[in-house]
Amino acid sequence: MQMTSAPHLLAEDGPEYERILGDALRHAHERPDLEGVGDRLNTEQLRTMALSATALITAAAATEYEHYVKARGELRRAATAEGADGAPAPDGPQSTAAGSGAGIGAVITVLTPLLAGSAAVIFLLVGYLLKAVSPSVAFAGSLVAAGWFFAAVAAAAILVASVGLLVTALRNSATSLAAENEEQELPEDVARAREAWRHALLERGILPFLRDALADPTAGPAARTPHRSPNRIPKVGYSRPDFSGPDDGPAAGPRPTFTSPDFTSPDFGGPEHQPD
Repeated sequence: MQMTSAPHLLAEDGPEYERILGDALRHAHERPDLEGVGDRLNTEQLRTMALSATALITAAAATEYEHYVKARGELRRAATAEGADGAPAPDGPQSTAAGSGAGIGAVITVLTPLLAGSAAVIFLLVGYLLKAVSPSVAFAGSLVAAGWFFAAVAAAAILVASVGLLVTALRNSATSLAAENEEQELPEDVARAREAWRHALLERGILPFLRDALADPTAGPAARTPHRSPNRIPKVGYSRPDFSGPDDGPAAGPRPTFTSPDFTSPDFGGPEHQPD
């Protein structure tokens, strides 16, 4: 399958990313460029921000990650082909029967203490109640005996379940150790590709992101990408409109003048003053 130049982080590599991030935060006090940890932002805030920006951070090491995934895939395909040429995988009827047997055993281990304990409580309660009400009833003694029997069965079932849990925990621990040993025994090319990806992820992805976050705590994760300056939010400014004076326009014409109205007295008077 052809991979893109910036593949998404696979689910199996998510814990490795979190481990590298945790190591960087734990040793942040040893780096002068991360001296603001605890003052501006604490480690939990930085961890949350880095986890929410996983895609942006891992994109800085996309080339190394693509090479590592490709080398690991080739190793797994070779191991699968070798297994197909050798002994068949134990996925036949025997393994199916073993799986079904393990499922039935788990069900019995869980249900036996519950059922036996419930029966013990019921028998003991009814038996002692009958003894208190009618001591002469012989059936009460049988109920009490049955109750104690089921109590012993419940105790034994709990003991067996505890031993089973202990054995399962030891088996899982051994399996995880074997997986770690297998990881440490990777071929040289795969181990070298993995180490190159880890180094690139730390130096070009995680550390620049943490430095930017400490330099500008108010900016969100979406505004932070590796290899960018902290001041990545453009400032929007508005200039004052340029109003020109009347001298810049066309030549002004003569302004109209106004004179005060000429008010005169009326040219007529009373009856004794006749107009001319």
